[in-house]
Amino acid sequence: MMTTVFENKINSADLEKKVKTMYEKVALHPEHEYHFEMGRALAERLGYPKQELNKIPEPAIDSFAGVGFYFDLVSINSGDAVVDLGSGSGMDVFLAAQKVGPKGEVFGIDMTNAQLEKSRSLRAKRDYENTYFIESHIEELPFISKTIDAVISNGVINLSSNKMKVFLEVARILKPGGTFAFADIVSTRKMPESITMNSTLWAACIGGAMQVNEYFNYLEHAGFSVEEVKENPYDFISNSAKGATKNYGIRSLSIKAKKK
Repeated sequence: MMTTVFENKINSADLEKKVKTMYEKVALHPEHEYHFEMGRALAERLGYPKQELNKIPEPAIDSFAGVGFYFDLVSINSGDAVVDLGSGSGMDVFLAAQKVGPKGEVFGIDMTNAQLEKSRSLRAKRDYENTYFIESHIEELPFISKTIDAVISNGVINLSSNKMKVFLEVARILKPGGTFAFADIVSTRKMPESITMNSTLWAACIGGAMQVNEYFNYLEHAGFSVEEVKENPYDFISNSAKGATKNYGIRSLSIKAKKK
């Protein structure tokens, strides 16, 4: 398996604690200020169609903290089984649920209790019977191999301290020829340990940004063929995050990859 020092030095327990703390606040207090923008204005600027957002519960949109739009890269059909890695308050799950219809299923995976409680509450209030929100880590997915049609994710994989394991798990659960469509944060230049070893900056979607060439190498090693890549109009909003973005070429990409 391909490994790097970059992937293994961070204290994963401390990182998980910081990520859970930050995204609990995102779920409960979307009105607060963070390193990143949130909510409907962000979703629309990234490319989410207004008419589709109108069908989604507003509290899910309020806590939306994604980094790009990728639904234009994936064909989600009626009856499909879809998994969302790091589903948060459920916005992308609810959008995908409209596409799979009553014969399909969409599974949201998240490890933050407050996010799960919010998404499950919205599911119950709006009768999204074809959606499920599961407490789990994206490095250990609770699905049988080769059973999922598409895997999606928005701004979450960069938070993982073991991205290779994430990609291998996605490849395991996807059917042959299945689609992995997602948005994530990457860098064009190597960042110093003062950033990559800072769990607070990881939780803010900065410290864990892998160099883009290495990122694609990981995808290929896990058994994917990258078919399409586009850059998203995404910007961090805090001064420290803006500084890191400028110095290390941090950017958001939407990626379509097919399981070989």
